[in-house]
Amino acid sequence: MSKENKTFQTYILWLIDIVCIIVAFMIASWLRYNVFGDKDYGDKTIHYLMCLVFLLFGVVYFFLADWNRDFIIRGYAKELFSVIHFMSFMVFPAIVVIFFIKWYKFLSRPFVVLFVAIDILMTYFARIAFKKFFREYISSDSNAVRVVVVAEKDLMESTIKKLTKGGTKLGYKIVRAYAADVSSKDDLAAYIRKNPGSEPGAGTEWYIEGVHIHAGIDNLTARLITDPFDEVFINTPNISQNKMQDIILGFEEMGITTHYTLELPNISKAGTQFDDFLDYSVITYSMNRSSYKRLFIKRFLDILGGLIGVIITGIITLFLAPAIKLDSPGPIFFSQTRIGKNGRRFKIYKFRSMYIDAEERKKELEANNEIDGLMFKMDHDPRITKVGAFIRKTSLDEWPQFLNVLKGDMSLVGTRPPTEDEFARYNEHYRRRLSMTPGITGLWQVSGRSEIKNFDDVVKLDLEYIDNWSLTEDIKILFRTFGVMFTGRGAK
Repeated sequence: MSKENKTFQTYILWLIDIVCIIVAFMIASWLRYNVFGDKDYGDKTIHYLMCLVFLLFGVVYFFLADWNRDFIIRGYAKELFSVIHFMSFMVFPAIVVIFFIKWYKFLSRPFVVLFVAIDILMTYFARIAFKKFFREYISSDSNAVRVVVVAEKDLMESTIKKLTKGGTKLGYKIVRAYAADVSSKDDLAAYIRKNPGSEPGAGTEWYIEGVHIHAGIDNLTARLITDPFDEVFINTPNISQNKMQDIILGFEEMGITTHYTLELPNISKAGTQFDDFLDYSVITYSMNRSSYKRLFIKRFLDILGGLIGVIITGIITLFLAPAIKLDSPGPIFFSQTRIGKNGRRFKIYKFRSMYIDAEERKKELEANNEIDGLMFKMDHDPRITKVGAFIRKTSLDEWPQFLNVLKGDMSLVGTRPPTEDEFARYNEHYRRRLSMTPGITGLWQVSGRSEIKNFDDVVKLDLEYIDNWSLTEDIKILFRTFGVMFTGRGAK
C-alpha cells in the first residue's frame, strides 16, 4: 500500500477505535445502571473519568504496537481475533491502573463485561465496513497507484503475477511492463515462440495478467512522459546497476518514485535494511520527501476549503450567470481537460470568460504568444469577453475550481495544471511539475504571473514549491493570493 493510503488508513482506524470506545462506554453505562440495575453510579464523575483511562491505553497501544499493518489483507476471522487482542491489551492495563488509584469500588464487573462485549462488536463491524469501503476506494481506477514494471524477460511472468496478486488488495495497478533485456520487437517475438507457457496476444504481442509487455528500455522515460503513472518497479538482478542508472535518474527527473529490487532470484531477503515494496526488498528513489501525515492534513484542509468555496461559488453564480449570458452567447461554465497528478486527466471548471469559439481561434493567435515556451498568454486577447476581462482581473473565473478541489482533482495550493496540448510537448524535467496535485493557486500565481514571460521560469517556481513544500508555505501562499485578488496585481 502507498504511504499516503497507509496514513489515511491509520488515522481513520484510530478514529473508529476512539469513537467505538466512547460509544460502547456510554451504552454499557446506560444498560448497567438504567436497565439492569439501579441508577447508583457511586461517583458519576469518577465513573466517566475511567473512560479516559481506557482511551489512554487504547491510543498508546494503537500507535506503539502498529497492530494494523496488515489490516487491509487480513480476513474476517483474523480481524475478529485482532480486535479481541486489542481489547485485551487495552482493558487489562486500564483496570490495573484503576485499582492502583483506588477507583475500583466504582467499577462494576457487569459493567466491564457489557463494555468489553459491546466495544468488541462495534469495533469489529465498524472495521469490516471500513475495510470493504477502503478496498474499493484504493483499488478504483481513479485512486489506484499506477505502476510501471521493468523486469528481465525470464522474471517478467513471476514478477507480474506476484505484484498483481499482492498489489490489487493494496491499491496497486500495473499499467505497463518493459522487458529490460530485449532489444527489439523481433527478439520479443522470438522469446514468445520459445516459451509457449507465456500469454501472447494478437500477432507477436505479449500479455501477462492483461498487462502489455513491451520490448526494450531504450529512451524509456521519454516514451512514458505523457502516460499517467505514479511509481516504477525495477526487477533486474542480472543487469548491472550502472546500466539501469540513467533510467532511474530519468524517473527521478520526472518526480516519479522508483523501487529498485535488491533481491536475487530464490535468495532469502533476511537481513535487508532498506525498504519493502509488496513482497520485494527494494531501495526506493523518490523526489517526494514530504510527510504523508502533513499531506493528509493538507487534504483535510482542501475538503474543508472546497466545501466553503463551493457554497461561495453558488452565491457568486447568482450574480455572474446573468452577466455572462447577456455579454455573449454560450454556457455559464467552461470545462476543459487538464493534466493532474502524475499525468491523470480531469475536467477543470471555470466561469466562462471567452467567446465559445476561443479554442478554434487560438491557432490563429499563436504568433502573438507573449510567453516563451509551452504556455499561451497574450495581452488584450480578442477571445476574452467584456465580462470575462473583469472576472479574470478579479480572479472570479477561478471559483468553480473549488468543485475540483472537493473531488480531489486539485488542491487549494499547488502547481498549474497544463492543457493536453502543452503536456504533449513536455520533457522529463517539465513532467516533475505533476508530481504533486495541481492547485487553484500557487507560487507562480502569487509571483506576478502576467509579468513572467518564460515557461521555464514557471517551471522553476513550481519545482521550488514542490521541493520546499510545507503546510506553513501553503498558508502563506493562500494569504498572498487574497492580496493578489483584491489588488489585481499580476492578473490579466
